[in-house]
Amino acid sequence: MEELLVVLPVLLFSVVVHECAHGYAAEWWGDPTARMLGRLTLNPIPHIDVIGSVLVPGLLLVTGANFLFGWAKPVPITPDNFRDRRLGDITVSLAGPASNIALALGFAGLLLGARLLGFVPEALVQLCTYGVFLNFILAVFNLLPIPPLDGSHVVANLLPRRAAYAYRSLGAFGLVIVIVLLMVPGLLGLVFLPAQVATQLVLGVVAGL
Repeated sequence: MEELLVVLPVLLFSVVVHECAHGYAAEWWGDPTARMLGRLTLNPIPHIDVIGSVLVPGLLLVTGANFLFGWAKPVPITPDNFRDRRLGDITVSLAGPASNIALALGFAGLLLGARLLGFVPEALVQLCTYGVFLNFILAVFNLLPIPPLDGSHVVANLLPRRAAYAYRSLGAFGLVIVIVLLMVPGLLGLVFLPAQVATQLVLGVVAGL
């Protein structure tokens, strides 16, 4: 239960920042949809998806699953408003994972600052460790080229129109595909290996300073 009280707020905050990053990037490209609908806010309430933000990650933690993920309500975006539809869609999609990488480094920086000040309570270490790991996990997970995850937008924009349409149509089964793939023995560790390596590297640097 103590772990749940740390992980869920960090995960919720991280997915909210992820979605806001999409919205701000979309606005930069000329699409005000997210702002008009009140979604450019760190207030978690407009972003919460009861299943993806609470039930799924909570169930995975309670059952002792060897992986953790979750999601918020996608920020509404109208790509037709972008100054450059293809480049806009790619960069807006990448903004989410980029925000998670920035958050991971931010949590590491917070832990480093505490160490330099000589004030490192165990609760802060736990918070920052989860902050680093969960955000690297979110970045890697969302970059998977499985519709409708962010990585699929990059792939779709590089495909011919007909192939891109067929590829995007897989989004209706995206969550099922992800769950099935993550249940394949050994595949989970391979998928999240970059996140694990990045976490160990960053936290190792912090511990060594």
